[in-house]
Amino acid sequence: MKTEKNSRYILAYCTLAGFLSSIVISGLLFSLDFISKTPPGTFFAVIGSSLGFYDSSTSPYIGLLLHFATGTVAGNLLGQGGIFWNRLIPIGLKRGTILGIITGISLWLVLFLPLTAYIIQPKLEFFNFSAPNQYVFVIAQHFQGLNMVIIIGSFFFHIVYGIILGLIAGKLIKFGY
Repeated sequence: MKTEKNSRYILAYCTLAGFLSSIVISGLLFSLDFISKTPPGTFFAVIGSSLGFYDSSTSPYIGLLLHFATGTVAGNLLGQGGIFWNRLIPIGLKRGTILGIITGISLWLVLFLPLTAYIIQPKLEFFNFSAPNQYVFVIAQHFQGLNMVIIIGSFFFHIVYGIILGLIAGKLIKFGY
């Protein structure tokens, strides 16, 4: 019975940590919009418009919600790994940080790189020549020629996501375990 209770806590804490980490990273991405003088939510609008949401009032929100969902699911998967293999329980700050970084890099390798290479980047290139509206055309123009900058920058953002994920999950689990 105690193991089942601990399993629920591990899963809940890691899922919560994933959600909170995705919020922090999303805030950092909004600050990049401010620094680069692009409209707020441009990064998220790229996600939304790549999936067919071309309206300026919906595409950033679709992208933001998908970003939150992805970060939350990644935290949940870390928790599920911990349930099935005790060495993957991110208990404490050190182990949590290491496992969080591994989770962030895995997320970058398994999800971000393929989506960027095979869906988002080709769509942005297509939008430079044939965008469904002016809003999507302007977004595509912002990212023209920045493929490597985005890929390398996103690697570091995923590491930061992992550190935050691991710190939060490690701290929550240490106190609740």
